Amino acid sequence: MANDFAHAAPVETKFSHNREGDTVFVSGGLRDFFRYRDLGITKATGGQVIAQLVRAQDAPEAGTGWHYHVADFHIVIMLKGWARFMYEDKDTLVKAGDCVHQRPGIVHFLFDYSPDMEYLEIAGPADFKTIPVEGPCPVPPPTPWK
Repeated sequence: MANDFAHAAPVETKFSHNREGDTVFVSGGLRDFFRYRDLGITKATGGQVIAQLVRAQDAPEAGTGWHYHVADFHIVIMLKGWARFMYEDKDTLVKAGDCVHQRPGIVHFLFDYSPDMEYLEIAGPADFKTIPVEGPCPVPPPTPWK
């Protein structure tokens, strides 16, 4: 298996150093209730990987809905606050300092999060797709913001 990687076609990547303030949080990402800050990795890797900060903008109401991502890998590292996900039929609390590897194709639903929630999302490829699906179970209600 290690030899397979050695024979893969090389992909040109570039050095990237994105400082705080180089990019700003913007709306218009996958979810309208979050804000996103691009970290420049998509451009540096020629679209192989996206790395972005995701921050809560609006209180959770309907959440993300059940879905899965068409991606080779997808990692969420919670930096601030917390979020609750359903991963298949398992209620999962992800708190600051936690890291989640969402295996390819795992059906999930982000349904609750704190007002200060912020996470680092790293996925590949950068243009991964999100596919809505029917969920395997009911989802608990979100916690109202005060």
